[in-house]
Amino acid sequence: MLGAAVLAGATVAGCLGDDGGDEPSAEPIALTGGLTCDVCGMVIEETFGPAGQIFYADGKPEDRDGPARFDSVAELVVSLAERERTGWEPRDVFVTDYSRVEYEVVEQGGGQYVANPVGADTFADATDCHYVVDSDVEGAMGPELHPFGERGDAEEFAGEYGGEVKAWDELSPADGAR
Repeated sequence: MLGAAVLAGATVAGCLGDDGGDEPSAEPIALTGGLTCDVCGMVIEETFGPAGQIFYADGKPEDRDGPARFDSVAELVVSLAERERTGWEPRDVFVTDYSRVEYEVVEQGGGQYVANPVGADTFADATDCHYVVDSDVEGAMGPELHPFGERGDAEEFAGEYGGEVKAWDELSPADGAR
């Protein structure tokens, strides 16, 4: 995973604050219609695992009207830490909330995967979610951080597929790499 070794000691705690200026809170968008991941370029709705989006202050990224987009929460966490180090200020971060959707873990190509719901209503504030780290269920880019709005749902997932449950402020970019 890009940057994971460099950022292994960094955490995402404190990345989101109340000093986002006068900009109103954002609302998550649907990641449909061929939108691609800002890190790997894959079409988000064609991948497995949770997706995410980051709205930055000051109109970043400048090349579009809307958020930075990710087909993997693990990629989102690494990118968020990298961008924050270069002065980009996150305003709102949203991730797939598996507590909001019915999902099924499927076997494919020798691995276990879960669907990637990408409708606007499937996303939740990243800071409110609980993440299953190091499970046997992979995402678009391999090891994944699976978010759940309800801690009990995260614990149930971890009980069935392995892993550890962490809060947003306990995550680090290294959590997405094995």
